Amino acid sequence: MSVQASGDRREQPIDSNESLKDYMDARRPAVEAALQAACEDRPGVPERLAAAIRYAVLAPGKRLRPMLTIMAAEACGGDAESAMPSAVAVEMIHAYSLIHDDLPAMDDDDLRRGRPTTHIEFDEATAILAGDALQSMAFAHLHHSTSDATKSAALIGTLATAAGPAGLVGGQADDLDAEKYTVEDFGGADAALKHLEAIHHRKTGALFTACAAMGAISAGADTNAVSALTDYAKAFGLAFQITDDLLDCTSTDERLGKRTGKDDGRGKLTYPGLMGLDRARAHAESTIHMAHESLQLFGTAGQRLRKLADFVLERTN
Repeated sequence: MSVQASGDRREQPIDSNESLKDYMDARRPAVEAALQAACEDRPGVPERLAAAIRYAVLAPGKRLRPMLTIMAAEACGGDAESAMPSAVAVEMIHAYSLIHDDLPAMDDDDLRRGRPTTHIEFDEATAILAGDALQSMAFAHLHHSTSDATKSAALIGTLATAAGPAGLVGGQADDLDAEKYTVEDFGGADAALKHLEAIHHRKTGALFTACAAMGAISAGADTNAVSALTDYAKAFGLAFQITDDLLDCTSTDERLGKRTGKDDGRGKLTYPGLMGLDRARAHAESTIHMAHESLQLFGTAGQRLRKLADFVLERTN
């Protein structure tokens, strides 16, 4: 079922045999083309800065956030075309966050998506400026690509809140600060786990939540649909981060496309570190079950989102 702004529901034909891979392979060319167009050279943009922006945004990736945005729109009766401005803007914010996350002052990484990080490929100052530019580019893109002024304002406000000090940036700040303390400093494992979850609901989850909400808004969905998809994405984002922590412990640099095993060395709070591998995996599975439960409103139209949630548990990179 799809959920409209009026609250009406209509059947959305979805091939039950369609695999998640087939779906994403079919949508990816349009997403890549939209990202390419959004990163085209503009008058007045220094050539080296433009190259760094393209390097960060167009790096090979699953495009998970744009896909989630499009899926959310489709679950509400919208389509990829109407959701594409939001999908592009979210990926720009994500790319900026990765650039800054990798900087020496942050996580100090030299490998991202199987390639040198932006500050290694260019230089630290250029990387910082590329991240700065991508923030403003994301909101300008939403403004210029969304003709309905009310919808444009809602999309911009949603993304700005998710990316701001109470969202992504605040989560990153607390994540860095947590490296200074031991589990005992937080009052034990349970308190540390609660703090860790609060970090990742913002650092990782806020942008996923924005994806789902913006997809719904772009489709003109009602508040019930936006709320349900927000709940879905909140659970999805937490499971994604738990799996990310597990992969840091169990995967390789080559498979993951970034350095592994660094979290323990830096004294970071992680789910495996606090819960052990088996309990962390079980927690991820429980969280994905919560994501599934949040999709009941959508009936068969939520099928792709269910498959996307299941994919989180199957990730190898």
